[in-house]
Amino acid sequence: MSNYKDRLRSAKATSEEASCSPDQCCGNPSIESRDGDAVCINCGMIIGRNLVGNERRAYTIEEVNKRRRTEPRWREFGPRTMLPNSKIDSKGRLIGAKGKTLFSRLSKIQNSLISSIERNFWEAKPKLKMLTSKMNIPEYIKETAWKIYSVVAKKKLTMGRSIDGFIAASLYAAIRVHEFPRLLEEVCEAAMTPRRTVHRSLGMVVKEILPDLNLKYRPITAEQLVFRFGNDLGLPMETQKKAINMLVEASKNGLLRTGKDPKGLAASVIYMAAKAGNCRKTQAEVSEVAKVTEVTLRSRSKQIKSKLQ
Repeated sequence: MSNYKDRLRSAKATSEEASCSPDQCCGNPSIESRDGDAVCINCGMIIGRNLVGNERRAYTIEEVNKRRRTEPRWREFGPRTMLPNSKIDSKGRLIGAKGKTLFSRLSKIQNSLISSIERNFWEAKPKLKMLTSKMNIPEYIKETAWKIYSVVAKKKLTMGRSIDGFIAASLYAAIRVHEFPRLLEEVCEAAMTPRRTVHRSLGMVVKEILPDLNLKYRPITAEQLVFRFGNDLGLPMETQKKAINMLVEASKNGLLRTGKDPKGLAASVIYMAAKAGNCRKTQAEVSEVAKVTEVTLRSRSKQIKSKLQ
């Protein structure tokens, strides 16, 4: 075995010396690996670079799940060592009385060193991850939501208030910053938090946090929801474009959109465009997808139809 290792080292050294020409390196090359580079120790000539791995970027959910690593990733906050509460050690042996006393004392010391913000982050980070995964939110919106919530926690706005409400409010604020077609009702339903709590937290986020981060809160428009509702109903692109044209024409003819819910406007033009085409949808189906009542759908349809004539 030792002879094989010696032959392997000598073969590697001769190959490295052969790859280094006398014109480029010194007469007595001594190649070693330093910080990922093959360097000659005598003259300092860099021969080559040791490339490790072949990392590829993931763009879709399937690629992310396929290329996900199994090794643990450390958090950017909190302690790195987790003290166990079990009665056995890593080898399966029972921990004695002295060991239990030692671990109890160490856990108390560790908990005393953790700040309130870190304990807040420990609870909030998994909740935000679960919420974004549940709603299929892109990664860049998740990063913006965590940036918003970190400022919320540092300003101590969560003291005496619901962490779940601020998590949902931060996520919806990030959705509106990036103009992603998701509704507030969907965020509240996924977070299992009352709309009143999320709405109150959202007002504080928009008023106090977004100006500090130079982020602009953009309200959702009916045009964005037309394509969202059309895809959920399985309508062709021609019907969705026809609905957009109806909405634009009605706005030019004097349709007042101020104070009206964009969900009702988008649902009404979707219903009218589908009714005019070959793919008809009932009022119940459209109102269920748009999360509006059938009365609102009929009244908005009458208002838009009056402006189209």
